[in-house]
Amino acid sequence: MPFAQTTGHTRWTFADLAELLAKASPPRSGDALAGLAAQSLEEHAAARMALADLPLRALLDEPVVPYEADEVTRLICDGHDAGAFAPVASMTVGDFREFLLEPSTTGETLAALAPGLTPEMAAAVSKIMRNQDLIAVARKRRVVTRFRNTLGQAGVMSVRLQPNHPTDDPAGVTAAILDGLLYGCGDAVIGINPAGDSLAALGDLVRLVDEVIRRFEIPTQGCVLGHVSSTIELIERGAPVDLVFQSIAGTEGANASFGVNLALLREGRDAALSMKRGTVGDNVMYFETGQGSALSADAHHGVDQQTLEARAYAVARAFEPLLVNTVVGFIGPEYLFDGKQIIRAGLEDHFCGKLLGAPMGCDICHTNHAEADQDDLDSLLTLLAAAGVNFVMGVPGGDDVMLGYQSTSFHDALYAREVFGLRRAPEFEAWLARMALTGADGRLAQAAAGHPLLAAF
Repeated sequence: MPFAQTTGHTRWTFADLAELLAKASPPRSGDALAGLAAQSLEEHAAARMALADLPLRALLDEPVVPYEADEVTRLICDGHDAGAFAPVASMTVGDFREFLLEPSTTGETLAALAPGLTPEMAAAVSKIMRNQDLIAVARKRRVVTRFRNTLGQAGVMSVRLQPNHPTDDPAGVTAAILDGLLYGCGDAVIGINPAGDSLAALGDLVRLVDEVIRRFEIPTQGCVLGHVSSTIELIERGAPVDLVFQSIAGTEGANASFGVNLALLREGRDAALSMKRGTVGDNVMYFETGQGSALSADAHHGVDQQTLEARAYAVARAFEPLLVNTVVGFIGPEYLFDGKQIIRAGLEDHFCGKLLGAPMGCDICHTNHAEADQDDLDSLLTLLAAAGVNFVMGVPGGDDVMLGYQSTSFHDALYAREVFGLRRAPEFEAWLARMALTGADGRLAQAAAGHPLLAAF
């Protein structure tokens, strides 16, 4: 169905919903690369005006990726809760924006609404919102998850301790884990991106992290970010797996490029649940996403990258994950060209994920050939901390020597926690206090000579 909007003496026509959403998106290099972006600021403004007048129901009735051709679309449509949608069913996208920003719309309101929202609705409303709108609404919404600790509560910002090493050297990985723990990081997960993909190497890393957690009775979880099929095999061999990781995307074809489908993700979740390793909850999945993945896989169906990213969160929420994060600048400047685009994308992703009920974190990052720098990462970290992000990355020095990109450091997490008065997961914070690594106020204390962690490593 075509959509039209008049600005001045010009009448703009958009052939279908996918084109309208794409032309309404804030500028980004990936959409331009795909030939989907608005060709002028006037066309962009006209698309946003037309989108604001669009009934929310139209986004449910006209899937941007055909139902019969895509299992993600079927997941979205078949799982839609009409009862939860009812309070906003008569609204336009513009009305919905005003509703979200109303002080009377609380986090509890948004939680009840989430099963009735599709990712296309979340993406659409984000496209007509300012950055401050995205922050104000996302801050209302808390998505709490549990495995060995409790993540996502108000006033809490957790950190994934990311001890990557270019050769998976056990001493190097262990040194990075120690470094992170001494800085009070690791409550989200101790999560390693493996340099190799052999089952033997993956199993060694799983056992290394498990040994550290068990030895010091740390209330956190470990994860080696291998492919879900490899993790299932490790579980079958008796490896001490806590979480099952997988990169996911917003279309069936893009997920196929990662070697996964919904059935395999279900198998992975069932395998992890069978381990019964959680102590306070059973959220056992960890997903990563990123704008541009579907375009990179030539599986975007003519849909803009931000809308497809929102669809990835619909995949994630179906599996009740512990953690979801957008790796917002990792794919490169072909998709998010500079710091401005990375910042906007990070806020959009966090907002859309939270609105849909995903426990959103963010890898605030850029590749070394992007038009971005540390100041841009500082800005996005600050904005996401204000928005109530569940977790961020903690990389030694902010420079991942294995993946070759720039992210946030242990020190950056200290900055954000200090400025916003944020705490760690309560069980983890209690452990830090027992280990004399923090004081009663949650601030770091210097580990004395002979401290058990220092002595052990």
